[in-house]
Amino acid sequence: MPESTTPNALAHTAAPTIVVVGHGMVGQRFLEALADRGLTPAAGAARVVVLCEEPRPAYDRVRLTSYFDGRSPEDLSLVERDFMERHGFELYVGDPATGVDRAGRTVTARSGAVFPYDTLVLATGSYPFVPPVPGKDARGCFVYRTIEDLLAIEEYAKGAATGAVVGGGLLGLEAAGALKGLGLSTHVVEFAPRLMPVQVDEGGGAALLRTIEDMGLAVHTGVGTQEVLAGADGAVTGMALSDGSSLAVDLVVFSAGVRPRDQLARECGLAVGERGGIVVDEECRTSDPAVFAIGECALAADGRVYGLVAPGYEMALAAAEVIAGGRSAFTGADLSTKLKLLGVDVASFGDAHGAAEGSLDVVYSDARSGVYKKLVIGRDGTLLGGVLVGDADQYGTLRPMTGTVLPVAPEQLVLPAGAGGPVALGPSALPDEAVICSCHNVTKGAICEHTTLPEVKKCTKAGTGCGSCLKVIGQLMPPPEDAGLCGCFPYSRSELYEIVRTLEVTSFASLLDSHGREEARGGDGCEVCKPTVGSVIASLAPTVGASGYVLDGEQAALQDTNDHFLANLQRNGSYSIVPRIPGGEITPEKLIVIGEVARDFGLYTKITGGQRIDLFGARVDQLPQIWTRLVDAGFESGHAYGKSLRTVKSCVGQTWCRYGVQDSVRMAIDLELRYRGLRSPHKLKSAVSGCARECAEARGKDFGIIATAQGWNLYVGGNGGATPRHADLLAQDLSDAELVRLIDRFLMFYIRTADRLERTSAWLERIDGGLEHVRDVVVHDSLGLCEELERMMTDHVAGYRDEWAETINDPERLRRFVTFVNAPDAPDPSVKFVPERDQIKPDLELLAGPVLAVRTLEGTAF
Repeated sequence: MPESTTPNALAHTAAPTIVVVGHGMVGQRFLEALADRGLTPAAGAARVVVLCEEPRPAYDRVRLTSYFDGRSPEDLSLVERDFMERHGFELYVGDPATGVDRAGRTVTARSGAVFPYDTLVLATGSYPFVPPVPGKDARGCFVYRTIEDLLAIEEYAKGAATGAVVGGGLLGLEAAGALKGLGLSTHVVEFAPRLMPVQVDEGGGAALLRTIEDMGLAVHTGVGTQEVLAGADGAVTGMALSDGSSLAVDLVVFSAGVRPRDQLARECGLAVGERGGIVVDEECRTSDPAVFAIGECALAADGRVYGLVAPGYEMALAAAEVIAGGRSAFTGADLSTKLKLLGVDVASFGDAHGAAEGSLDVVYSDARSGVYKKLVIGRDGTLLGGVLVGDADQYGTLRPMTGTVLPVAPEQLVLPAGAGGPVALGPSALPDEAVICSCHNVTKGAICEHTTLPEVKKCTKAGTGCGSCLKVIGQLMPPPEDAGLCGCFPYSRSELYEIVRTLEVTSFASLLDSHGREEARGGDGCEVCKPTVGSVIASLAPTVGASGYVLDGEQAALQDTNDHFLANLQRNGSYSIVPRIPGGEITPEKLIVIGEVARDFGLYTKITGGQRIDLFGARVDQLPQIWTRLVDAGFESGHAYGKSLRTVKSCVGQTWCRYGVQDSVRMAIDLELRYRGLRSPHKLKSAVSGCARECAEARGKDFGIIATAQGWNLYVGGNGGATPRHADLLAQDLSDAELVRLIDRFLMFYIRTADRLERTSAWLERIDGGLEHVRDVVVHDSLGLCEELERMMTDHVAGYRDEWAETINDPERLRRFVTFVNAPDAPDPSVKFVPERDQIKPDLELLAGPVLAVRTLEGTAF
């Protein structure tokens, strides 16, 4: 069914009709280009019909593998929610074109609908090439091209133990990473003598091979697949290779390249290339002037079929401009590529293989660290191209400089620090005409017309494609005029954290007097900086020698209402009590204690989504009495009132569940007891799932853990709430010790660098370099911080004390828990309750106050 339909699909309109066949990434970019030029039904300029083969609108195929990192199909969508309706485009999903009548200028869809056209645009993309080997259609054989392919692989993998990927190119290695992430032992079979033979040279392939084999993948290069073996039930059991060897596998993914989808063009008589592809000229017109072809289905004027999205986008823009009556041409495109494969940076640009006559190679190779860098230089010093494996940080600057003479000696750009390099060639060295975003062909000059990254994305689309240019765009943005935390401090929260840590500052007053703005020194601070600095000092207390108790001395005055009474303030002035229940596991005896406390104090009880039991309706003067009974029963503070760890949820795991592969309850308990009381910029939530069925919803947490047959996968940066975000995969197949070590580093790095009240999800999207930078820091120790981060977490664990246990044992600390200082024994008369469902609820009428009669003046109308 169409998402936007007209009563009569055959009806011609006064305005010309444009029919677009295919709604992938390039098809969607073409629609956006039409909208930018006002060539839309909403503007009355044209009728636009889009026939989409897949059951969903265009999505980001470049990031397809991120589905296995927690991205949903909706997250991958490239179509804004109201885009089609706003512009009046008619989108028919699941209804591909099956025939074109060029003489009658109509397109027939699979549903039988016939659409007339004045202009036809073919954006049919490509299809996966499956080698014609025996057994290729056996049950358990898949291709890796669409979301539906991934869903099918994910489901079949639940019953598989070993998988193989045929093809060691870009998509093949992504598929191998996906299989490994699904818990399968994984083989990669590549016919060429090295991995990624199109993008990298022999040295780069060798570096990539070593790194990938170190991750536990088995790589077979220089061999082909002779046959896929199947059992009596028709399911895959193995593979026979061209060297005579065989592999025992349960699942096979073919990722051996793609071919242009030109069948529709062939059948209607359009010219196609000898090796495939719809022949087009520089305006992207086919042999029929009324028909255009763009993207991977087109054989461009330079005789190439481009399998990358950036050239497809350029074709879409050129075709849209010509159709709109302008002049444009597509004569070729940059084939530069930068991506992260199985956590390894790989990039190539320009003449990566040094095919130009007389070119010279400048190479740095470090087999131990898996880094390989090669720059191809012309005789006159011109940068012709390059290959970067393991460290591609300079790609964003080097690629735009291709074709120019480098301002420094090339060897200085490949050598590591301490060995004569590297020299930082920042974006400032690039001319304004240098193309920074190759996906959308956006120059440095166009980017510098804007001042923020969101503005750049919205106005130029730079950074919305493959994402490899985001780091350079960030470096081109002007710094904010004042990044200070508030009117009291000229420093950000992360900068104040470093000041407190380095100088071992233990009080707010001393920090304000020494590092506050001149006009704020000697003052009391404000409602922004006081709790922020209080949290920083609390998180660093074991390291800097401050008291870890948040209500000691000056610290008490820095806390907000919840921390001030170690409880959450509710709407009627009462408080809630949330004892910690690590991992959601609780004994019957403790359940009885909670029930008795709730009964004796008349509290409302509620089981929460965090696998805890909340008690509501306590007066402030009752808090110590309640907590005395809870602490005596072995409970601790659940820190529901603080910006700290809340819960670590869990499913029952392999102990009870027949699908579980690890003991998720034990791990959840260990993690919750390790990180309890850890003060942070915002609340922290976690969960541990015992298998890929994800019953604990770990991908919706700040740090989530999902069990695999080989260990644990760690996901970070997720959250629910008003702006939900799936967590991203940080590392996989970790042992218990490796998992805890990485979480230690991740949490301390977040606490160290996040802004005030910034959740891990927002921090991960804001921090320069995003997830890849965080992975480099906490997994690969790129900044040399990991030992320090681990030591600080060790200090926290050793210094932890339960705040309520310390409070009820100190008469001086108990003095604050009164409603009225001058009448400590008097209860708050405004805290009243009424019965509801055998429990209590706040007296809302009392909260609202009396109803006042309103009289209108005589003769006044409202």
